[in-house]
This record gives sequence, structure tokens and C-alpha cells, in this order.
Amino acid sequence: MRLRKQELGDRNLVGARVEAARKKKGMKQKELLAQLQVNGVDMNASGLSKLEGQIRFVTDVELVALADILEVSVDFLLGRAQQ
Repeated sequence: MRLRKQELGDRNLVGARVEAARKKKGMKQKELLAQLQVNGVDMNASGLSKLEGQIRFVTDVELVALADILEVSVDFLLGRAQQ
């Protein structure tokens, strides 16, 4: 497992929760990317890494797709609810 080279950013609220939910499901970033593409969200590995590192903004379409794929609520990803 590679460690993050950059410090966490402040461009989104969901990155850390996306990463935690993905890891809880035992899903690799590559698998999440494939599921995103199946759901019509075009994102590359760098984009996902930056999203999880809170360095990149998240669109509403991406947020909904991530919640569906990770089987969590949008409110959970936004930090407004517990899982």
C-alpha cells in the first residue's frame, strides 16, 4: 500500500469518507474507478487520488455515483450522518 505524498487538502468534505468507505468494502481504487465508469462518471486514477486526498473538487454527479457504489448515503459522505 502506497502512502499519500501530499498533505490532505481542503477542497472537499467527502474525500476522507470516500476513502474510508472504499477500504471498508475491500475495494481498490482501480475497482472504484471501473464502477464509476460503468455509472457514467469519467474519472482517472489521478483524479480519484486527488478526490480522496481532498485536493480536487467533487461534482454533484460524482457524489451521487460514489454514494451509490459505496452503498452509503450522500449525507454520510458529506459528514452529516453516521454510517
